[in-house]
Amino acid sequence: MAEVLVTGGSGYIGSWCVLALLADGHSVRTTVRNLKKEPELRAMLRAGGAPDDAKVTVLQADLQQDAGWREAVEGCDYVLHVASPTLTSVPRDDDEMVVPARDGVLRVLRAARDAGVKRVVLTSAFGAVGYGHPEATRVFTEADWTDVDAGIPPYQKSKTLAERAAWEFAADGGPELAAVNPVGVFGPVLGTDYSPSLGLVQRMLDGEMPALPPFASGFVDVRDVADLHLRAMTDPAAAGERFIAIAGHSLWVREVAAILRARLGERAAKVPTRELPLWAARALARVNPAMRVLRPQLGKNFDATSEKAQRLLGWSPRPIEDTIVDTAESLLALKSA
Repeated sequence: MAEVLVTGGSGYIGSWCVLALLADGHSVRTTVRNLKKEPELRAMLRAGGAPDDAKVTVLQADLQQDAGWREAVEGCDYVLHVASPTLTSVPRDDDEMVVPARDGVLRVLRAARDAGVKRVVLTSAFGAVGYGHPEATRVFTEADWTDVDAGIPPYQKSKTLAERAAWEFAADGGPELAAVNPVGVFGPVLGTDYSPSLGLVQRMLDGEMPALPPFASGFVDVRDVADLHLRAMTDPAAAGERFIAIAGHSLWVREVAAILRARLGERAAKVPTRELPLWAARALARVNPAMRVLRPQLGKNFDATSEKAQRLLGWSPRPIEDTIVDTAESLLALKSA
């Protein structure tokens, strides 16, 4: 079994990657920005079924600083670079997100190269694939790249430029690289630090969304995203490749709401049934901060295919309907705990 570093192990995808590695028999190291998060991380792992004595070493390293990265990767066979810089407010300038994301990726890749790591798996995003394109209907593949000159949001721009920088570094003598590009990530939560995508389900369940925003997106289970990371880590076919992670096809938000109402009954009583007209949604996005972040998606169907991951790596995601229900069950349990 291998020694694997997972950056950002206290995050939503990172924690599930740690659990998947442990279940597969690997020894795991993981980084957090502050070691005060270690108890929370270990509680999340226990919630996911890991034993108290799980073989996990927690180290401190910040993507915006050089300190700690050499020690973190020393002796590792593989690196899953899941961590990404986060902001607590809307950036005044795109570079507030772009520069830390790009520089952080390069810090990890340099350390991995110097330590002789066999392969790095980068957690990118569909945001690096499908934004900035004028087509109303299109199924995106790994051959597509987001157009960073098309006025896209800072997060998608940062993910695109960070992934571009990673591929350039790998091509110029860096470590072997593979990338995983998930769409909206759903699934069970292990704690309060979970994917922003889950906020959509939470707001519907809480009745904070009087009407449904008119857009469609792909969704995928966090457990299947972790599984794809492990496949991309060791399969020879994954070297130098990107892999979109999506379960089936895209769903309109109204379809997600319908699944919740059908499967949860009274517990989904506050889930709205009405979809906002597109003109109203666009008008609301000008003044409502919660809607403003959805503005680039309104009226669009962001669809993609995971055919490549299924064909090359044998990846098989679970039905997204089951994931939506598992997400809601988990959020309801967390709220009542």
